Amino acid sequence: MIFSKAASFNRLYLRHLENSNKLWSSMRNRHLSINAGPSHSTAIATNMTTAAGQRSRPFMILLVAGVATLTVDHIKNSSSSLSLSFGNYVHGGVTQCAAAPYNQNNAALAKSGGDVVMLGPTKEKATGILFPNLCNAMTFVGCGVRIKYGFVKVYAVGTYMDPIAMAAVKSSKAAVESALLDPSYPRTIRIVMNRSLSMDKYIAAIVEALTPRMNGQDLDKLEEFKAMNPKVDLIEGAEMEMTIRGHVMLYKNALGGVGQIDSRVFCEALCDVYYGKDPVSPGHKEEVIRGVMKM
Repeated sequence: MIFSKAASFNRLYLRHLENSNKLWSSMRNRHLSINAGPSHSTAIATNMTTAAGQRSRPFMILLVAGVATLTVDHIKNSSSSLSLSFGNYVHGGVTQCAAAPYNQNNAALAKSGGDVVMLGPTKEKATGILFPNLCNAMTFVGCGVRIKYGFVKVYAVGTYMDPIAMAAVKSSKAAVESALLDPSYPRTIRIVMNRSLSMDKYIAAIVEALTPRMNGQDLDKLEEFKAMNPKVDLIEGAEMEMTIRGHVMLYKNALGGVGQIDSRVFCEALCDVYYGKDPVSPGHKEEVIRGVMKM
């Protein structure tokens, strides 16, 4: 509630400031268009700029005082302090997945309608790797670990889904499982390395998992996937993202480079790798199903 009031106050101030700036700019241009000497025009512009700053200063002071008053009032009536986590700022349609420190009050704020930008991240149990609540404008639903040779924890993997797209299927486990295999339901698969690994081994593992699932179709797309990865080895903490939307897979590699593969066959095979009958991380699949049904 406190942050909703502060946000409303802030919006009113910014609207006032924007209108004031437009007004002073218009007046300044009108005065400068008068046939006056250069020194006179400069004096007018300087005086008006100064006046605009002086005009805005009381409102800035009022804004700070208002927020401070609201904050003090809240602390007096609350048994614990309050903080927000800004770890996944969305701007211009582009988001960056970045886990922020968890704060127990965030969940309470979300339930009470507070202005929360991001809930606390979820820790993958086996690796301790954090997954933020939002990624590429989609919501976190579950994570797990990719284990090789029975004990090597290679990477943590998390899934983000579109809650609106999943709303019609989330009531049934069978329907959720079917939707997870259908690339028409948008999702982002986020991989975070738990250990160093050569790029050749990483690519070989992905290609090995995809090839039999593609049934001999669009195999040239595997070469496209190889080419999208830089020729540098992966280090612990390296991240890759695969965003699937229908027949298109948008890929962000470990260095932040972006490319895409246009193939329904490839996208269906990738869905089967992580959500099929023999997924590379069974724990991840089960967590995703439970997460979707709770959305």
